[in-house]
Amino acid sequence: MPKIYEYFGFIFYFYSNEHEPIHVHVKHGDCESIFELIMMNGELSNINIREKHGEPPLTAKDKRVAEAFIRKYSKNIIDKWVRFFVMKQQVRSTNIKTKI
Repeated sequence: MPKIYEYFGFIFYFYSNEHEPIHVHVKHGDCESIFELIMMNGELSNINIREKHGEPPLTAKDKRVAEAFIRKYSKNIIDKWVRFFVMKQQVRSTNIKTKI
């Protein structure tokens, strides 16, 4: 389960046995939601949010924060996805300490 980002209490990570579409799990406290990155012509066109079975979902406010973060770092998230799942390389977690 590679953690890819920490951001003011939010943890962004992949499960090691993931599947497409490209998506990232976001945990904040005891809550978790899944954000699918929908690409069109190499650009982020949409983010679909779904709930993780058996886990309480992020609050509406936390979903907005997480989505804004994902939009800002989408190219990096996709790069980490490709490196980990396609190229089978390790990815490092980054702690972001400036507000977006």
